[in-house]
Amino acid sequence: MTKPLPNERLRALMLQRGISTEELAAKCAIDTKSVERWLSHGRVPHRQNRWTAAKLLDADEIYLWPSILTRGIRGRGMSRSELIELYPDRASVPREIWLRLLSEATTNVDVLVHSGTFFAQVQPRIADELADRARDGVRVRLCFGDPACAAVAVRDAEEGLDGTLSAHIRASLIYYRSLVEVEGAEIRLHSTTLYNDLFRYDDQLIVNPHVYGSPASLNPAIRLQKIDGGLLFDLYCSAFERIWNTAARWSGFD
Repeated sequence: MTKPLPNERLRALMLQRGISTEELAAKCAIDTKSVERWLSHGRVPHRQNRWTAAKLLDADEIYLWPSILTRGIRGRGMSRSELIELYPDRASVPREIWLRLLSEATTNVDVLVHSGTFFAQVQPRIADELADRARDGVRVRLCFGDPACAAVAVRDAEEGLDGTLSAHIRASLIYYRSLVEVEGAEIRLHSTTLYNDLFRYDDQLIVNPHVYGSPASLNPAIRLQKIDGGLLFDLYCSAFERIWNTAARWSGFD
């Protein structure tokens, strides 16, 4: 049975607009439990309630409930509905988002980075959290840049890091040494030119594109949710799989 997905777009807009569950329920003349089901279980309201809620939140009802599009609408139209939020830089992604996505994952946690130092900094118990997820049956895959590869040296030069990127990768790997012995978790090192950092949690994905000469922390972050018929989520996940399949398993420092 498919686990119901929470409506993150509705939740985010309510927070941004300062609209409480009680206020939205009152506006729609319904019980607050109905709104809570919209949020936690992704329930789609009746048409009149959708219109009322969308007007109150100053949003498009298709953005809030993309599943109301007819089954025949695919591709580009659906891909617009995959976007949950666009952040101007990675640091603008709230810490609670990172923590909640990890704690709620039930099937997949996939990470693709060069060093990913910040990933441990916003989640100080990251190795323990990932180990817990793996023991609960989540497939955990972490893919870091090979500190000795040419692609890392090129990125280091492009960002003016003065030869420190390899050291950052090695330092970052220290956080995850304990995962090497955890069943269901695996760490690999890749040697590819990395165009995006990727962070997948089940059917949600945060994409951190790389901009030439700019550190990843200053580049935008795109939060996506997998939607039937959309293209973007699967596009990025396919890239992860291609890189993962060429990466070498890391078993710790020699």
